[in-house]
Amino acid sequence: MGAVKYTMRGSDYVGAFAVATERYCFVGIDATGTAEGVIAETLKVEVIRTSVGNSGFIGVLARANSNGILLSNLAEEREIDVLRKACTGMNISVMESALNAVGNNILANDKIAIVNPDYSAEELRQINDTLGVEVVRAETGGFKTVGANNILTNAGLVVNNRSTDLEKGRIDALTGFESVRTTANSGSLGIGISTLANSKGVMAGAGTTGFELARIMEALNLND
Repeated sequence: MGAVKYTMRGSDYVGAFAVATERYCFVGIDATGTAEGVIAETLKVEVIRTSVGNSGFIGVLARANSNGILLSNLAEEREIDVLRKACTGMNISVMESALNAVGNNILANDKIAIVNPDYSAEELRQINDTLGVEVVRAETGGFKTVGANNILTNAGLVVNNRSTDLEKGRIDALTGFESVRTTANSGSLGIGISTLANSKGVMAGAGTTGFELARIMEALNLND
């Protein structure tokens, strides 16, 4: 199982620049070859370079699982075409929502999507159709941006340190995991945008302490 601390584009918030599934990791077209290699080795994935709305903040503007990828309404047709060609068989959908930081507002694996409570019923149906999973509204630690503030893979769940016992218990029951509370990047509650993870590995921001990384690895069952 892989774990590494890393900096992308001079930032410790590595999860802002990419989104990972079990098979792919989507990164900005301006990612370096070194970063691409580290991601591929750590997460055991095929790396696909793309953009969303001409931006490299893929982790903020997209959310994906093994079934599909949801994109911000900033996405351009040529960017969607790149994904269609690279990811044959995956559902690709653009969310026409005011909550256009899709990656920040959706937390998902191959079983469930936990989403910002402000998404409409129609938007929940779109998320369900695209990702092929149960969709549930929730918040943690007072944050509606559940994607930015938590980590969920097919192997485990990490919730931010401000999550209440009630919130933690509910999300644990929904996902079937016993979550661990922690921070990343030396105290940041934005643990989702501080990390890039799947069931095979985790890349954490370089500012993440050894204690924080150990907690994340424990929760994601990466210690075997």
